[in-house]
Amino acid sequence: MGTAQVYNCHSARHSKKGKMLDPSNDIPYSTDMVSFLPLIHQGKVRDSFMVDENHMLIVASDRLSAFDVVLPDPVPGKGALLTQISNFWFEQTSDIIDNHLTDVTVEDFIADPQLVAMLRDRAVLVKRLTPLPVEAIVRGYLIGSGWNDYQQSGRLCGIDLPAGLQQADKLPQVLFTPSTKAAAGNHDENVDFASIVDLIGEELATKVKDTSIKIYEFASAYALERGIIIADTKFEFGLDEDGKLYLMDEVLTPDSSRFWPQESWQPGISPPSYDKQFVRDYLETLDWNKRVPGPKLPADIIAATRKKYADVCRILTANRPAPD
Repeated sequence: MGTAQVYNCHSARHSKKGKMLDPSNDIPYSTDMVSFLPLIHQGKVRDSFMVDENHMLIVASDRLSAFDVVLPDPVPGKGALLTQISNFWFEQTSDIIDNHLTDVTVEDFIADPQLVAMLRDRAVLVKRLTPLPVEAIVRGYLIGSGWNDYQQSGRLCGIDLPAGLQQADKLPQVLFTPSTKAAAGNHDENVDFASIVDLIGEELATKVKDTSIKIYEFASAYALERGIIIADTKFEFGLDEDGKLYLMDEVLTPDSSRFWPQESWQPGISPPSYDKQFVRDYLETLDWNKRVPGPKLPADIIAATRKKYADVCRILTANRPAPD
């Protein structure tokens, strides 16, 4: 794989004169700032806007979700960090599978310099694809819902595992454990591979599975060389009008993956992480039913979350950290 582009992990935006702007003092992104484009979809974190029949603009907001609930407090700069991490991995994995990115930049189709400055680090113009109704989840370690499943059944999403495994153990082999996408407000449903075959056909299901595992194995080896374990992750794929498969949405970010410091990992405990598990752990201490509305987050939790996202961006992309 060729040399990857080096990405700047600053979530701060820049003025026309090049002076860095503190995102905490700048106007935060909101969906209505791009109201001149039709809104196709508003996810928990990303907004998708129609540019033309073949392209759309994806903007990563600073919204933070946990347990499928968007929390009331954003994490400043989070969207820019997510975008930079995803773009880095899209570049790194382009030899494995084509992705939805294009060569068109925000500056190419937005004239307002202030809006360009707002969107430049958090938005990408991409091919408009038909998403597959599948969350392609890949697991390398026994944690989260997989650990809960194993404790109850000795299996992981219906796959038999050896007895005696501990929490956070490395799995005997990388596992593909897909889920179907749920409607907004509902939880995705874990299903077996046969269900995915029934949903999208055997040839496409096999390609999604094999590609997902290949990306995970490549990324895991890359991250491990930098002291990070990728415990699990999820990918999304889409088809163009000719039926060609593309990697899309986001790739190997702290929102879609579990990242553990290798030095802190040991079987038997849930390791500290660079991802939003930190927020989930905090929320578990509250008297909250995990339904809307979500609780407000203390300032120290927001700051620590942002630092974790910035740290993993810096480590993975071999660049300097975003400002604290």
